[in-house]
Amino acid sequence: MTQIVLVRHGQTEWNKNERFRGWIDIELDETGLGQAEAAAPRIAQWEVEAIYSSPLKRTMATAQIIANRLSLPVVPLDGIIDMNFGVWQGLSIGEVKQNYPELFELWHNSPHRLEIPQGESLEEVRKRAVATIDDVAARHENGMVTLVTHRVVCKVLLCHLLGLDNSHFWQIEQDTTAINRFEIKEGKATVTLINDTCHLRTL
Repeated sequence: MTQIVLVRHGQTEWNKNERFRGWIDIELDETGLGQAEAAAPRIAQWEVEAIYSSPLKRTMATAQIIANRLSLPVVPLDGIIDMNFGVWQGLSIGEVKQNYPELFELWHNSPHRLEIPQGESLEEVRKRAVATIDDVAARHENGMVTLVTHRVVCKVLLCHLLGLDNSHFWQIEQDTTAINRFEIKEGKATVTLINDTCHLRTL
């Protein structure tokens, strides 16, 4: 059985200002660094044998803070990088709503049908993320690992694990440094924790 701890990265300035981030490489802000520091001891109480991360700065920084508590290296994985938001990247919610009203309506009401120009669909993100999880589970057949990634990736992975299609995307919440846990045994997954942010109470 493989146990996986799935973590969303800490806050960035663009999270706070609600800008579409995608593949633009944004650093954690001061709050995000504090969130990662708070998450680290929570995760360190478990017997984690490896830490993987999306290669972007905000995820790598979050993962490194966790890894420091466990004396482990951080291994970047391209398969769990954030969704490519194409022409939306760097724009605020208001700008997208104004410039791409029909697509924005799809994003909020039928996200599984959205195709952003020069970007990815949720299904494309899901396929690469699921393939990555399957590969990690095969490499750590009887161990526990931590993956640090992004809100969209966490959401589509949890939809997959719960047997839901991507139309349920907005029914799963993922706050910054949210912790999720699941187990994979004989190819079947059991989710044991979703969007846990108890570690942020002290902040």
